[in-house]
Amino acid sequence: MSFSSDAKTELCRATTNRKCCAQAEIYGVLLYCNTFNQREVRIITESDALLRRLPILFKKAFRMTFDRVPQEGEEGKRTLLIENPEKMQIISRCYGRDAGGLAHHINFAVLEERCCQIAFLRGAFLAGGSVTDPQKGYHLEITTPHYSVSREMLALMAECGFDPKGAVRKANYIAYFKKSEYIEDLLTSLGAPIAAMELMNAKLEKHIRGSVNRRVNCDAANLDKVVEAAQVQLEAIRTLDKIGQLELQPEKLRETARLRTAHPEYTLAQLAELHIPVLTKSALNHRLRKLVELARGTQDAT
Repeated sequence: MSFSSDAKTELCRATTNRKCCAQAEIYGVLLYCNTFNQREVRIITESDALLRRLPILFKKAFRMTFDRVPQEGEEGKRTLLIENPEKMQIISRCYGRDAGGLAHHINFAVLEERCCQIAFLRGAFLAGGSVTDPQKGYHLEITTPHYSVSREMLALMAECGFDPKGAVRKANYIAYFKKSEYIEDLLTSLGAPIAAMELMNAKLEKHIRGSVNRRVNCDAANLDKVVEAAQVQLEAIRTLDKIGQLELQPEKLRETARLRTAHPEYTLAQLAELHIPVLTKSALNHRLRKLVELARGTQDAT
């Protein structure tokens, strides 16, 4: 199963104790499902969890059953259907539909309480939403072909304290989130805290992995610089020794030359600790620069 499917399965385990919230969640499903008009409700889904949840919600909200349900053993996309005129009239009255006038609008009078607003958003996401696997990126969207529903959804989400963006993709209108913290908040509010926690863990893993990679790259770059500098120093020491100039230098420079030659892989800090008395990195760096300058001076003279 995908991360999006897992999140929806978790949402389908959310409890809905109040009749008004059951009606609100169904309303979200209806406005984002395949067909919702005066004649029928047709919900097509591959989700086993949603197929189990919807009959429970309809029974709680309307004391109503579906006219058609998937046959046992069906797989893939399955259909829940209501086309009984009396049932459709009950649904229409609940959501304040006027001869189909509000079919593709959100009737905010049905969603006055905060719990009902959240239930509505949960239903809309279950029917028309998706969320990207956080290992690949951060993106949650709810999609509808109805412009008015999408604009009103943006307003409702803002009223609930969320900050979605709006976009158009082909013939669909989308309310979406790109920031991981917004997706975490929405999933938690809708009833999927485990999915939200997985997203947070994935983000933390990415951060740690990125920090380690940056540290490794930084350490590798620093090591390259150390090796390059040591090679320049060793070449200078060999040059001075070859022309007999090294033995003419003060003892402190000869000591540094001997230690650098014996430990070419050491950093300045490690090399400084070998001196007696121990040198500071600055003092050691000064000595090594002096040896390099002396070698360049002899080369220039020749």
